[in-house]
Amino acid sequence: MALEMDIAALLSEAELAVREAGLLFNDRELAGHIHHKNKTDYVTEVDTGIQELLRRRLAEILPEARFMGEEQDNSGLDTSGLVWVLDPVDGTTNFIHRLRQSAVSLALISDGQPLLGIVFNPDSDECFTAIAGCGAKLNGHEICVSRTETLSESLVAVGTNPAFRQLGDRNFALMRALFDRCIDIRRFGAASLDFCWVACGRFDAYAECRLNAWDYAAGLLILREAGGVVTDLAGASPDMFSPSDIAASNGLLAKELLEALHNICCLLYTSDAAD
Repeated sequence: MALEMDIAALLSEAELAVREAGLLFNDRELAGHIHHKNKTDYVTEVDTGIQELLRRRLAEILPEARFMGEEQDNSGLDTSGLVWVLDPVDGTTNFIHRLRQSAVSLALISDGQPLLGIVFNPDSDECFTAIAGCGAKLNGHEICVSRTETLSESLVAVGTNPAFRQLGDRNFALMRALFDRCIDIRRFGAASLDFCWVACGRFDAYAECRLNAWDYAAGLLILREAGGVVTDLAGASPDMFSPSDIAASNGLLAKELLEALHNICCLLYTSDAAD
């Protein structure tokens, strides 16, 4: 089914829709309407506005594809075939506080594998795109990962996934394991941008626990197409439609990154098996 589509034309149409939706980032009145999903997880009317706009536009672009969005109930969704996966505002807390590190993240998944990805930060006007097998781009220019060969020379991004406070000990153990081995760590609070910044060489590696498909589907493809490697903490390919622990790097660091996180991986999966 996917092979019959003009993927380049589809990406172009989807990018135009994402850029149109990104204009809502400028609506500070909508941004001020904040709802609490829980005490550390927020949604604004910009999130819901972008999701509804893109749901309509994507249905026009590719009617046969299903739609998964962060701001809806996705239980029972058939994830076979073609599925759009959207995070309308990745980094909502950043957006609320005007930190300018937020993005619209959109991927098209075909039978469990990402086919195209778009990550757009309206504040910086940076749009990262990728098509499977065709490389990755930033605003139309080819990008590639860094050539850093050791963690001791690396700048590494991390995440805390604050919606899951019960993972705090694991998250900070992960950070310490990386901090002890790299130049320094950074935590910006938008997973899609962390992937893209590894893809273009700003970071050398990135790790975070319990990401959902909308957090990483687009970024995973962009990073892989830029020459990077993305696995879970055990070194396996992430299950696109299940919460996943992520270890991402320029590829040269993949083995050392997993070795650094080995004890965290054991802690995670031993604990999960006991739950």
